[in-house]
Amino acid sequence: MKFLVKITISLKEGMLDPEATAIRHALANLGFETEELRSAKVFFIRLDAESEGAARELATGMCERLLANPVIHSYEIEVLR
Repeated sequence: MKFLVKITISLKEGMLDPEATAIRHALANLGFETEELRSAKVFFIRLDAESEGAARELATGMCERLLANPVIHSYEIEVLR
């Protein structure tokens, strides 16, 4: 079966996020005050798997082996279809 998996990779709490800092500063310069801003990457991956659980396992393997650095990143997996 085909599944669409959404993977969101973000920095763990306490990690410096220079991209978010720069964007927050730029927004302030434009008059948009923000209390907090964090950045994340989102991947949408269509894959073949036998079940939703198998699709989640494949996505977890992708995160642990390539997409996320477990020291600084956390990730969230959502099987959409």
